[in-house]
Amino acid sequence: FGSSFGPPTSLNIVAAMVNIPKTRNTYCRKCKKHTPHKVSQYKTGKKTGKAQGDRRYEKKQKGFGGQTKPVFHKKAKTTKKIVLKLECSKCKAKRMKPIKRTKHFELGTDSKKGKSEYGGKYR
Repeated sequence: FGSSFGPPTSLNIVAAMVNIPKTRNTYCRKCKKHTPHKVSQYKTGKKTGKAQGDRRYEKKQKGFGGQTKPVFHKKAKTTKKIVLKLECSKCKAKRMKPIKRTKHFELGTDSKKGKSEYGGKYR
């Protein structure tokens, strides 16, 4: 079957649709047992521009001399990894859980697109 080194990986396999329920019963590190968790999608916060790297970059850019650092252009990925934010309903402890890459992601919605009540497309 060709020259394959090591186990097959799912780096380039992207699922068509990922649908995740809004609550999940999973382990809480603070309660030390399984409790119901509220699931939401992690979103990056707004950049303040006050981090050390940003201040250093602005200082370097000042004055004459054009662009001082390389600007990244060779973007290869078309998707980002989905990160779930799990919040314990008992103690409100939060943790992040990264899942696979996907273009279409839903959180607790009924995807009954094109399906009848009793089966698939050809019924």
